[in-house]
Amino acid sequence: MFYHKKQLQYFTPPQNPDPVYAMKIQELIGGTFGEMTVMMQYLFQGWNCRGPAKYRDMLLDIGTEEIGHVEMLATMIAHLLDKAPLKVQEEGAADRLVGAVMGGSNVRHEIMAAAMNPQHAIVSGLGATPSDSVGYPWNGRFIVASGNLLADFRSNLHAESQGRLQAVRMYEMSDDPGVKDTLSFMIARDTMHQNQWLAAIEDIVDSGLDDTPVPSSFPLELEKREYAYQFWNHSDGTESAEGRWAKGKSMDGKGEFEYVENPQPLGPEPTPPPAEPKLHGTPGFEKARHTK
Repeated sequence: MFYHKKQLQYFTPPQNPDPVYAMKIQELIGGTFGEMTVMMQYLFQGWNCRGPAKYRDMLLDIGTEEIGHVEMLATMIAHLLDKAPLKVQEEGAADRLVGAVMGGSNVRHEIMAAAMNPQHAIVSGLGATPSDSVGYPWNGRFIVASGNLLADFRSNLHAESQGRLQAVRMYEMSDDPGVKDTLSFMIARDTMHQNQWLAAIEDIVDSGLDDTPVPSSFPLELEKREYAYQFWNHSDGTESAEGRWAKGKSMDGKGEFEYVENPQPLGPEPTPPPAEPKLHGTPGFEKARHTK
């Protein structure tokens, strides 16, 4: 059961309308690493959690928090679009177009950069949409909920790292005090969440529930251990040999890294089996040679 409180977690309205920036904010809502992604990722991980209750409770705590972040950003977009007549964007575009023409820049690119998202006016009535900054709909395939908590928590750390990076970039793109104040709160929460997932990863390992390599439940003797810690140099140059991954004890403490400067194929040249006649594919080389 979910309850909704009418007050936002945190919010400072923007001082001025800005339909172009509203379009950019959509990335923080419906982008690959937007709030909708982490919201659904954490909730599904929590709903699917069969581990200790503390992990399920924590996942549902943060997943529910992320619902509030979507609401904050949707509210911000509504404010940025409010009282923003088409004349505002037309004047802004005109200024950019003059500069592009005089400076010899690509006018088409300037038109696209200076235009608001037409769906904000046509589809959502000057409101947010569940899509990214170029109008691509949010996709459930963005989320990770595997049932393995250590694998999921590592994915969560990745999502929060990318999400904070994008929020910081958005912060730098605005001069509006209200926008920057609201984003500063969300950036701070992303700081907490990165630390939270690092702590959760450590907790999983210290509890003995899982370890590197994930899943640790798979018997190591069933993998070809002679290749488990080799770094293969698959590009020109040997600069990669200087990295921590190329020498010394492996990170899981179960092997020694080895740098293979010139890796060689370990398998034969492939020979595909004959095509199924009923599928009417192109015959193989042998068939073609015999029919000449």
